[in-house]
Amino acid sequence: MGTTATQQGRRTHNQSANHSAVTVTRIAGNGRPAPQIDLKDSSLYINRELSLLAFQRRVLEEAQDESNPLLERVKFLSIVGSNLDEFFMVRVAGLKRQVEAGSLEVGPDGMSPADQLEAIRAEVNTLMTTAARCFRRQLAPALEDAGIYIRTFASLTEAQKHRATKYFENSVFPVLTPLAFDPGRPFPHISNLSVNLAVIIRDANGEQHFARVKVPEGLPQLVRVDAPQIGTRRKALRQTFIWLEELICANLDALFPGMRVVEAHPFHVTRDADIEIQELEAGDLLETTEEGLRQRRFGDVVRLQVDQEMPAAMLRILMNNLEVTRADVYRMRGPLRISRMMSLASLDRADLKYPAFVPSVPKALDFDPEEENIFTAIRRRDVLLHHPFNSFQPVIDFLDKAAEDDDVLTIKMTLYRVGRNSPVVKALLDAMENEKQVAALVELKARFDEGSNIEWAKAMERQGVHVVYGLIGLKVHSKIALVVRKEGDEIRRYVHLGTGNYNSVTAHLYTDIGLFTTDEEIGADATDLFNFLTGYSAKNDFRKLLVAPINLRQRFLELIEREIEHHKRDGDGHIILKMNALVDAEMIRALYRASMAGVKVDLLVRGICCLRPGVSGVSENIRVFSIVGRFLEHSRIYYFRNNGEAQIYVGSADLMPRNLNRRVEILFPIEETRVIRYLREEVLDVYLSDNVKAREMRSDGTYFRRPMEKGEARISSQDVLLERNRVVSEH
Repeated sequence: MGTTATQQGRRTHNQSANHSAVTVTRIAGNGRPAPQIDLKDSSLYINRELSLLAFQRRVLEEAQDESNPLLERVKFLSIVGSNLDEFFMVRVAGLKRQVEAGSLEVGPDGMSPADQLEAIRAEVNTLMTTAARCFRRQLAPALEDAGIYIRTFASLTEAQKHRATKYFENSVFPVLTPLAFDPGRPFPHISNLSVNLAVIIRDANGEQHFARVKVPEGLPQLVRVDAPQIGTRRKALRQTFIWLEELICANLDALFPGMRVVEAHPFHVTRDADIEIQELEAGDLLETTEEGLRQRRFGDVVRLQVDQEMPAAMLRILMNNLEVTRADVYRMRGPLRISRMMSLASLDRADLKYPAFVPSVPKALDFDPEEENIFTAIRRRDVLLHHPFNSFQPVIDFLDKAAEDDDVLTIKMTLYRVGRNSPVVKALLDAMENEKQVAALVELKARFDEGSNIEWAKAMERQGVHVVYGLIGLKVHSKIALVVRKEGDEIRRYVHLGTGNYNSVTAHLYTDIGLFTTDEEIGADATDLFNFLTGYSAKNDFRKLLVAPINLRQRFLELIEREIEHHKRDGDGHIILKMNALVDAEMIRALYRASMAGVKVDLLVRGICCLRPGVSGVSENIRVFSIVGRFLEHSRIYYFRNNGEAQIYVGSADLMPRNLNRRVEILFPIEETRVIRYLREEVLDVYLSDNVKAREMRSDGTYFRRPMEKGEARISSQDVLLERNRVVSEH
């Protein structure tokens, strides 16, 4: 992280032109005022992009960690690859657009777009070198010890070569399209995230030509080249693979008959894939989003990855035609696009994976369906679900029951990332068939899920569902479902709110919180929110919900200031905030003020954290932890001690400018004492006690694993939560 520190030190001293000073006067020990502290000083902030890369380093550490099951380590390595793909498609692409526009604007950390690109290149090079070394020196030998081999074509046995060649002839060759590049044929389009072969061939006259062969994306990227064996278990487990591009390289003669293949080298292209939707000019948001998806594959190239052996002349051809500079080129040793290693995680090798688990169902929902239903259970008391330790099935059951229940009048939901084959959308379609009134806010701008959301939106519209595609200028990121039910002479509202998407797949992989409630004020707020989303509303406040961009920022700042005032009077202020990212400068300054007032602040920030803990005179009372483990930490839990009357908000919003200003987000209060106690003592306390998967942040932005005290028990928070929920949970 030395480069990070260097780049962070390259501050511009005129940032005050962009930021009005925010100063705090402290009282020195002698009672005299101490020097004022400017809380907008750029040295108090860590760059957002470099903090995100530091998170990728923590993910990579899980691939290096030999205590993790082997195929899970391979999965972590592939996640680093896919995360970096997205990082370049969105973050680097945005910075490059700023540089091309001549922007010199600096963020709170004082780094210009050009400074950030320079620092990013150094960090990515280090990260990818470490990742390649991890695979080459750690994972590949361990895979071989487990009977899983990734070979070159030349190192295969004759029988394996024969089998591989047959597969090439039957399944690969028919879908390949070699594309020449010469005065009569322009340089072919290289699609985003594709792996390709740059090929030099020589004709009968001795002239050399350039051609490109795309590695088919629809075929397995790792090709198995041995037949399943019988006999000893050791032999039965043996599996040998080669990369698809390696197989194609070995058979290039078939693509260029009568020619001599001189050399071939793989390359991988990443393009700007951030869709910019001109909403104010868009007559049809659905149509505009579909067009944006089509254009995504033609975005500017922002990264070119090549193998280390690619000769300079071949690289120049690629650079000139892809219009990239040396700063955009990354030479790799090992397979390109390591995200493709995810296919190994699907191998049938339970001995190399995390033990399977069955999510529990809270006791409140563990009822006999012959005697009562989910509505009865929710009326009895609020029900908290903690995924993936608790099953997501009750959410599906809630919607299925609402779809078939004769007394249900209306179902309204927000849908952000529901995934393929969604049981949630199926329930909404069933409700429509049963003549319920159904309204769905489908966020078309959910990045990289636009295509799936478009298909679901069209399917629901065909069934008569009232589909809203989002709001101009705002992305709807909130997670809420409202069911309106007629019960006798009354109308009752049942609400589900959550921190995670209505996605039955990710609910098994992410940690998230959900709440069922019939609270009348929350129900009324839910109705007002959907009226805001589907109609016209100038509402500027809610009864209990904190809703961005309406009242969330203001109310959250008030909660921090209230904790400061409590601490000044009683000396026991404590704030615990768990989130995915902390970027918003105003929120960071508020937390700095809390620390300077003596409030204890514990931050559980999975990914980006732009706040610096442990800075003398500013953040000595702030600790920052990041937990990276089996499950993706995704829940947002915000705790305020509140002078012994603990207050907790949970919801969809991280403390980032986009969440607070440009998204519709919800934080909802947890009000039942037993649920507050569960979240405080059995969730947050466990996370803060983690000494296995937690890393603590230093003030320079680097992270370290806390050394274990002699005799201290190992506490892995996710393992503890898994174990506790093996029995039926009480909350």
